[in-house]
Amino acid sequence: MDGDTTYTIGELAHRTGLPVRTIRFYSDAGVVPPTRRTHAGYRLYDADAAARLDLVRTLRDLGVDLATVRRLLDREVDVGQVAAAHADALDVQIRTLRLRRAVLRAVARRGSTPEEIELMHKLARLSDEERRRIITDFIDESFAGLDLHPGFAEKMRAALPELPDEPEPEQVDAWVELAELVGDPGFRASVRRMAEFQAAEVARGTVPEDRFAALADLTLEKAKQAAADGIGPDSEAARPIVDELVRAYADAWDSADDAAFRRDLLHRLEIGTDPRTERYWQLLAVINGWPVPPTLTPLYQWFVDALRSRG
Repeated sequence: MDGDTTYTIGELAHRTGLPVRTIRFYSDAGVVPPTRRTHAGYRLYDADAAARLDLVRTLRDLGVDLATVRRLLDREVDVGQVAAAHADALDVQIRTLRLRRAVLRAVARRGSTPEEIELMHKLARLSDEERRRIITDFIDESFAGLDLHPGFAEKMRAALPELPDEPEPEQVDAWVELAELVGDPGFRASVRRMAEFQAAEVARGTVPEDRFAALADLTLEKAKQAAADGIGPDSEAARPIVDELVRAYADAWDSADDAAFRRDLLHRLEIGTDPRTERYWQLLAVINGWPVPPTLTPLYQWFVDALRSRG
């Protein structure tokens, strides 16, 4: 295709492998105009037009829209800028495809219902910011108007779900479960009660912050041993364990171990012992690839049940 050689639209189609109708469309759009026409009105193309057509095909294969192709050919825009923009767009498309693949694998593994599939697909299509907003809206509603301990509030707001570019099916599963959890009115009400209780404690200045970790460790230690020994929370063998734990809590609050303190302690533990809260943090860990916290709520629940059974 050198020199003054010209080609009909059919010959050009044969050379490039493009359909005649596509070349005709590019010609009519002014992207690859014919070099000249015969007396009968047939289009003829020279080597420059053929080279232009090759470039158009390459750009279109890369996903560049026709209007941008024309601007590139007319030197109105820089090809490097266009390439960078389309590379960014491809990154988004690749990430979307990876998310869809993870959703499909999760569906195949779970044998999901049509409703679950719809929810999984909807959540996977959300942007990172939209996914984070689901959690921040939940946190804002739970803590609205409350003066909480700063460390607790900061921890909640700093821990947001970040799906990786290529999530595993279990991460998609976890994200779906998390979205369902924070949308559950019962869970939202439970978290609000916890927040209100903590705010009241902060206002009264009755929170022994420096002793929480030791009390938690002692409770877990005693409840774990009781479970290992087969001691039920309502059994007589649980009484000395309960007494020891209550004394430790009373000492932390500088209070007497009496009926009123035990009622208050039971109320405190009942509000704070919700397995869904622990599950919330476990799901966040799965999504973000963090170490998953162990399941400890049943041990706290042992103490709650044992304390309740003592009246």
